[in-house]
Amino acid sequence: MSINSIFQFLVPKDKKFFPLFEEASSNLIELASNLHEAVNLPLKEREVLFHKIDELEQRGEDITRQTNLELSKNFITPFDREDIHSLVTSIDNVADRLHGASSIMRLYQVDKITKSIRKLTEINLEACQNIEIAVKELRDFKNAHKIKAACAKISKLENKSDNVYNKAVFEIFENETDAKSIIKYKEVLSILESATDKCKSVASVLESIAVKHS
Repeated sequence: MSINSIFQFLVPKDKKFFPLFEEASSNLIELASNLHEAVNLPLKEREVLFHKIDELEQRGEDITRQTNLELSKNFITPFDREDIHSLVTSIDNVADRLHGASSIMRLYQVDKITKSIRKLTEINLEACQNIEIAVKELRDFKNAHKIKAACAKISKLENKSDNVYNKAVFEIFENETDAKSIIKYKEVLSILESATDKCKSVASVLESIAVKHS
């Protein structure tokens, strides 16, 4: 057992890193929820939610910055410093992609929201919910199997996202004749699919942490 593993029992876990991890994952769910809600509304009603997504993305960056600040101030950490950095960075990357999707839809004034876009936002929301499930179990590695189960679900959702994306892109090129529409819909679909890829990256970090401490 490493010195860091021994010292982790002395760390006031509820006052430093774990609340930040949980705040980051909770913020991510709120962001994904707002995006999924937005794509189910008419164009004119989305702006309020897009503005909220802007705020949530900034909040996520603030949490990442605060976590990295804590890393620089604390010698003893609940688990490897590299894993802490990778975890908050990978969560922030998901938020960045979801925010990017809302920004593109706002910039291009995407009026008609396709079933595929709605499905991808739904998949991302579910993946983010599983991230939160896994993150909450970091406080007690006795339930490492729950972390692994949540990560397995995220992996399946990423595969599902790939299938939805591939089918949607095929249908765009098959049915759409306007070049501008092809470009803007493909960009929205691409960044939403990328967000699910980033969720899988979070899962990889979580699984690595679980393996080291279970």
